[in-house]
Amino acid sequence: MRIGSVIENLEIEKRIAITPEIATKYIALGFDVSISSGYGEHLGFKNIDFKNLGVEVCNNDNEILNNSDVIIQLGLLNNENLLNLKESQTLIGVFNPYFNKEKIESLSKRKVNIFSLEMLPRITRAQSMDILSSQANLAGYKAVIESFANFEKAIPMMMTAAGTIPAAKVLVVGAGVAGLQAIATAKRMGAVVFATDVRMASKEQVESLGGKFLTVEVSENLETDGGYAKEASDEFKKKQEELLAETLKKIDIVICTALIPGKKAPLIIKDNMIANMKSGSIIYDLAAVQGGNAAFTKVDKVVVKEGVKIMGETNILNKLPVSASNLYSKNVFNFVSNLYDKEAKKININLEDEIIQKTLIK
Repeated sequence: MRIGSVIENLEIEKRIAITPEIATKYIALGFDVSISSGYGEHLGFKNIDFKNLGVEVCNNDNEILNNSDVIIQLGLLNNENLLNLKESQTLIGVFNPYFNKEKIESLSKRKVNIFSLEMLPRITRAQSMDILSSQANLAGYKAVIESFANFEKAIPMMMTAAGTIPAAKVLVVGAGVAGLQAIATAKRMGAVVFATDVRMASKEQVESLGGKFLTVEVSENLETDGGYAKEASDEFKKKQEELLAETLKKIDIVICTALIPGKKAPLIIKDNMIANMKSGSIIYDLAAVQGGNAAFTKVDKVVVKEGVKIMGETNILNKLPVSASNLYSKNVFNFVSNLYDKEAKKININLEDEIIQKTLIK
């Protein structure tokens, strides 16, 4: 069987789905591997690096797509390449089925097997395949680095003969994987860190990293069975707003990470809250692409309101593409290994396997 991957649109996505290290693992598993010429050159992986491992490097993307049994990408292929896919081919990536519904339905009608890895269940056996966690870890780290780089004061407390510089105060909104990594990174760099999340289960995790957990006491369960946050009631939102409004008056840097899978990001930091923040403060909104957690967030722009900088990017992982590619490619390899029947040498879509059943888009 043959696995193929073609170059993404590098203006949107700099990560790759198959690194040289992982190419050798696919070959050891019994696959032939084909990639586009120049596939990893922007990350320092040259064509010759892949060729020396036994990978076929091809100048024609159509040829790769036509001859591959399994195609691995980051996002959906462009419209022209999607039309080249055939019945029984397997397409694996992160396809955001809620927002690409029509394209995915068209592929399903043509009997292309589509696996979207952001749909992986949160079970122990799927941890090595969990692309959301591996990528969110890096995003949380990089959001802190980017916001600190734009903050015009020192982060840690400094005691000098000329006086004391107080430590910067950081608030992390959302204590999932990205939020917890943001807390850990900010704390290591000397900031005083606060965090808030609708899930009470996050309290212990936040405090174990040295953060102070801010929460509204509620009786409702705001966590899904899969471990994700779900939308809160109007009463909770009102109480949370009051708590946040007071907290934000003393905060220097806010890292927003709150997302609800498949929905618009919840608007948590309102315009009136921003108006009361200190001039020179930073809001870094990791939820920007899904609408943002903060008022005024614009993708790929720095918006200044009342002296507060509000930042958000299309894909922050484009600033860490080598590390992100290494983790993503390992996650996908583990998924393919689970999907592949070594004895029969074919893809085995076993719908009794929860991992396969949850990620297969019908």
